[in-house]
Amino acid sequence: MIKRRHWMGAAAAWTSALPAAWMAGSAQAQFRVEIAGIGASQLPLTLSVFRDEDRLPEALTPIIRADLMRSGVFKLVDPAPRLDENGVPPYAELRGRGVDASVAGSVTRLADGRLDVRFKLWDVVQGTDKGGQGLVVGAKDARLAAHRIADIIHEMLTGEKGVNATRIAYVTKGGGRYVLRLADADGEGGQEALKSADPIISPAWSPDGHELAYVSFETRKAVVWVQNLTTGARRQVAAFKGSNSAPAWSPDGRQLAVTLSKDGISQIYLISRDGGEPRRVTFSGSIDTEAVFTPDGGTLYFVSDRGGSPQIYRQSLASQDAQRVTFEGNYNISPAISPDGRLMAYVQRAADGGFVVMCMDLSTGVSTRVSDTRDDESPSFAPNGKFLIYATRDQGREVLMTSTVDGKVRVRLVTATGEDIREPVWGPFSR
Repeated sequence: MIKRRHWMGAAAAWTSALPAAWMAGSAQAQFRVEIAGIGASQLPLTLSVFRDEDRLPEALTPIIRADLMRSGVFKLVDPAPRLDENGVPPYAELRGRGVDASVAGSVTRLADGRLDVRFKLWDVVQGTDKGGQGLVVGAKDARLAAHRIADIIHEMLTGEKGVNATRIAYVTKGGGRYVLRLADADGEGGQEALKSADPIISPAWSPDGHELAYVSFETRKAVVWVQNLTTGARRQVAAFKGSNSAPAWSPDGRQLAVTLSKDGISQIYLISRDGGEPRRVTFSGSIDTEAVFTPDGGTLYFVSDRGGSPQIYRQSLASQDAQRVTFEGNYNISPAISPDGRLMAYVQRAADGGFVVMCMDLSTGVSTRVSDTRDDESPSFAPNGKFLIYATRDQGREVLMTSTVDGKVRVRLVTATGEDIREPVWGPFSR
């Protein structure tokens, strides 16, 4: 029996028992964040409480602090100096405590109710002002402003873009309904995109972050929909005879790869983002599904059992010649390709029968284990390629896990109510 829920749902060909795999839970999705592990080297910094943030419904500094800690790159050193962006940190004292950088700022409520958020970064080692920025945002966007500041700090100190201001999508099940949800990368600020009494699976972000494709069973069969996240308007993209599943956007956003069984066995097709006549691109006599594009849009990675068990294959869209990619283990599914095209995350059935997230260097074919759990599903890369999100069970709980691609820093996002939570996918840089 094929165990993986995502493999079953994406192919919609192995079994019809998908809903039974979900457990009842609350419709609410407030997260508790638990961080495990540290980076190989952490940059020590101080983060002063932003002046006048105590006048806000929610303080900014704790959000910025949590964002920086989740990255595994920074070590927050306390106590931080009482300081705002107009002051000068006590360089000698901070150097004596091993601090490399210092951040301080302030929040001012403007006459129209908006917030003027300003901050500055100092290089403590060099004793220099590294500059700062100001953001003017609506009061309801204070949390987003905090995430953006964390990302700016991250990029200023590492040269790499942060992902705290990005979003994730995922599906919950509780109270007899399925909910497609959106949230900040830390799991907070959640919104409901779609509710249904029938299963919702395989969400996929459009490259511009304005739409989500997903599979819904609301018409009593698997149908691919695309929904505009601003207006809520949605359209059927693939509703052919048989099963329609596993949508994946092309990098240019003009088409999707989908798995269709309209001609018999499940195969991979390309279809316009608005629907229309699909073009078949795989022609095996086995189940082909879970296709994903490479960043250049010229190649698909997908799962097929053409060799006798589910394995991951690669095929150029210019040919029908597929090459097998995974050889270790007899069960490898759910490929995800990093934004730079160098890495592939996937789920492997381990020797002990557990299902674990792996990450392969596509230039060498060498894979390393990312997760330390054994019931993992649906890995997805952050848009900077440095982190993964996936679903798993940990200590008897349904959780989402984010991890650095080397597995050294992991963050558990645990719902306070214990609801079932699955199918995570990380959104693009688009906010």
